[in-house]
Amino acid sequence: MGLDLPGRRDGPDPEESLDELQRLAESAGVEVAGRVLQRRDRPDPSTYMGRGKAAELEALREQAGANLILFDDELSPAQARNLEAILQARVLDRTQLILDIFAQRAHTTEGKLQVELAQLQYLLPRLAGKGTALSRLGGGIGTRGPGETKLETDRRRIRRRIRDLKERLEQVRRHRGLHRNFRRAMDVPVVALVGYTNAGKSSLLNALCRADVTVEDRLFATLDPTTRRLELPGGRVVLLTDTVGFIRKLPHDLVAAFRATLEEVAEADLLLHVIDVSHPGWEEQAAAVRQVLQTIGAADRLLVHVLNKADRLPGRDGQPGRLPVPVEVFLREHRDAILTSATSGEGLDALRRQVDAALASRRRRVQLAIPYADAHLLALLHRRGTVLAQAYEASAIRVEADLEPAWAERFRPWQEPDGDARRRQGEGR
Repeated sequence: MGLDLPGRRDGPDPEESLDELQRLAESAGVEVAGRVLQRRDRPDPSTYMGRGKAAELEALREQAGANLILFDDELSPAQARNLEAILQARVLDRTQLILDIFAQRAHTTEGKLQVELAQLQYLLPRLAGKGTALSRLGGGIGTRGPGETKLETDRRRIRRRIRDLKERLEQVRRHRGLHRNFRRAMDVPVVALVGYTNAGKSSLLNALCRADVTVEDRLFATLDPTTRRLELPGGRVVLLTDTVGFIRKLPHDLVAAFRATLEEVAEADLLLHVIDVSHPGWEEQAAAVRQVLQTIGAADRLLVHVLNKADRLPGRDGQPGRLPVPVEVFLREHRDAILTSATSGEGLDALRRQVDAALASRRRRVQLAIPYADAHLLALLHRRGTVLAQAYEASAIRVEADLEPAWAERFRPWQEPDGDARRRQGEGR
């Protein structure tokens, strides 16, 4: 069930949004018996869809023999209770459906903790809403009903469990931070695959790294991050991480609960934004991903656009050919964009080269004065960076090199002030 709100046209087409809801339902194992779209100026505050339409939906539900109604927005506690009373069936909103899918797909301990935290954070205010209704039974000593007493116990238990989960996930976050610091010290860049769910990130990881990550044509097939080693054309080795897919109307509780995982995206050296360019709504999906990146503080990360599933574009069938106008425009406007197909292999070599070039662009040019007593550092410089010039002078070895930010920082004690470097270059001329 979805609403078409004429005054709000900043999101996807309502029918397309319902298509996505149906795919989510099917991913959760639900058999869809029908769908309803209502055109309204605004959602009804008490029943979301209006009581007349709700009564009509109840008749359709009874006729189809359905026992579950899914709504394409997040419902308030009051709306959910009122709708269940009218429809005589279980009611789930989009947020609950996504949380249920995540619960099914979480396999690691960390993933299960994050999903449980998101579910409990979603549930707690809805328990509070029921408590308001139960409080009408009376107040004071001897008048409190057993249902409300149990509800208060449930609330306390849930709050306690939320605190425990947050503490355990904070430990996970700190552990991940230590791993990131170790990778930086070892000069191993991390490249994260991000994108809309089912954009082909896992297939791309398999194709680039010759990996065997499970690939399924369903939403949120990948939940727990997977990392593989990728060798670039210049010989540099990076870690390529496949992350959870994003989606429109991503539940806020889920974003908060997955803080530890999403920090891997926010702290990555390079993001590959994978876009399913064969999807009719690919531009809206790309915009939704950019919004999520903004939410998690990753909007300013170095990024390469990967227009994936190019073999599915009309008239191509894996062969180069004329591209749809929106794709041509995107490629012109984003010089970093690469057209790829994880299935046919199109563009994969170009993507490796682009990743290499993007990471090289992060390098800092430094002027070093290395005393002869530290001459052993020259071998390290040649291994960890690109030495552009090297001159042996009376007092020191003068070196100009391009280094990764972490290594430039480690060589800071031997860096010359900019003024000295420019003066020496002038003297050389």
